[in-house]
Order: sequence, then structure tokens, then C-alpha cells
Amino acid sequence: MPDPHAYAAHEGLVGDARARPELWRLAAGLGIVLVLYVTLNAVLFAFVGQLLQPDQAQGLLQGTSTSAALILLLSFGFLTLGVAIAARQMQHRSLAAILGPRRLLLQQFWMVLRALVILGLIMAALPPYGMGETLTQNLALSTWLLLLPVSVIAVLIQTSAEEVLFRGYIQQCLAARFRSPAIWMGVPSVLFAAGHYAPGVTGENALLVAIWACIFGLLAADLTARSGTLGPAIALHFLNNAVALLFISLPETLSGLALYLLPYDMSETGSLRQWLFVDFAVMTVSWLTARLALRR
Repeated sequence: MPDPHAYAAHEGLVGDARARPELWRLAAGLGIVLVLYVTLNAVLFAFVGQLLQPDQAQGLLQGTSTSAALILLLSFGFLTLGVAIAARQMQHRSLAAILGPRRLLLQQFWMVLRALVILGLIMAALPPYGMGETLTQNLALSTWLLLLPVSVIAVLIQTSAEEVLFRGYIQQCLAARFRSPAIWMGVPSVLFAAGHYAPGVTGENALLVAIWACIFGLLAADLTARSGTLGPAIALHFLNNAVALLFISLPETLSGLALYLLPYDMSETGSLRQWLFVDFAVMTVSWLTARLALRR
């Protein structure tokens, strides 16, 4: 268990949540988030679906085309909206309070993002660990570069929304009620892992993917508690997803914005597991790099 003093900055995020720490408020707030997110997405997809052919509508749900991937990623903005409304109604808190002090958040976000980009460039310069796989070109370089600004914004919206919900709203509400980090870091991470458990898509890799997500959640929670804003966690999540969605993606889901595709999908046990084990190591090194960046 980390030194409690290491998480002193987290109190700045939790302080105003202590006025209304009841668990029923959190449960009701999550109900509001779920209803709004599902309803608004249903309306969005029904509207867009009317404009598409049946085969294109199926691609919309998978995000395998450029437009579909953008729509799916941007739709995560409804999640942030849901959290903002739920926090206001149930805890009388603002979205800004969940994010943390704006100036510090931006400073920490850029500090961690810069450190992680440098780490990524160093790792890219090392001898390759591509496991002998040949990548498939998904988008022409010119098209990819043209789309990159809006693609980056879309990924930022998606990753920020997940951090606002899990490392922001849920983590802070639980921390206002319970003192133990095992609860207010662990429960959101388990919920985050549950959201990534998809046997229908990942097959025998489903449990391993969920474990990866749980560990990622714990590391992001640690960064949030140490920094006192969501900036570092958003930076870590953003760069991870940017690489996976914009540079080298798996072919069957949210691949429409990627420059390259891997030659296998998430259900292929052997190939994907090798990448996941590498990703576990990269994730850990990235977390340590983020912590070092925050100490500067």
C-alpha cells in the first residue's frame, strides 16, 4: 500500500465531495450517466443510421470506416456530459471540480505527455520487437495526415471521458466515503476492467484484456491521487489509445483512423497475447515515466 502522504494531493479533488458522501448518491449518479449516455447514443446512431446503407450501418457500430470511428469516439462526449449532470444533481459538484484546478491540470497533462512522447521515440529507436508481423496499410499517408488533427481531438474526447468517469467521478465519490485506497482505487479499476471484458470480441483473450485494463486503471488512479488532477491520467490514457487507434490498430474494431493494421484480430490467442505482454511492460514503464515527470 503506498504511503498515505503520497496521496495528499488527492484531498484537493475529494474535499468538496465529502459534503455528500452517501453511496446512494453515487449509485443514482451512475444511473443518470448510464441513461443519458445510452439514450443520446441511441438517438445519434439512429439518426446517422438513416443516412447509411444497411452494410454501412453495421460498420458504424464497429468503427471500421473513417467516419464511423470518428462518430464512435466523439460520442464519448455524452459520457462526460452525463457525469457533469450527475455530479451537479447528486453531489452539487461541477465538472471543473472533478477535473482539478485547470492551470495545474494543463501543466501536468503537457508535462506527462511530453515525457511519454520522448519515451515512445526512444523505444521506437531501439531494436524492433515487432514479432515478425507484417503490417497492413489502412489509410494513405496523405489522408491520415489530413485527418490527424480531428482524429487526435476525437481520441482526446474519448479518453478524457473515461478518466472523468472512472478516475474522476467514481474514484472521488468513493474516496469521500472510504479512507482506504484499496477501495477508492480498486473498485473503479474493477469496473473499468469489466467494461473491457468482451468474450464475444476477444475470445480466449477476454480475461487477459480485462486484467490489463484493471492494472491500467490502478496505475491511472495512482497518478491521479499523486497529482491532484486528472491531467496525468488523461495524458497516459490518451497516448496509449492514440498509438492503438491512430498508428497501429487491430482490424475489427475502431480501426477506421489507423495508419496501419495488425494482421490478426483480438480473438487470436497466440499473436495477441505476445503483444499484450509487451504492452504490460510498456504500460508499467510509461507509468514510472509519468511519475518521474511529475516530480520535476
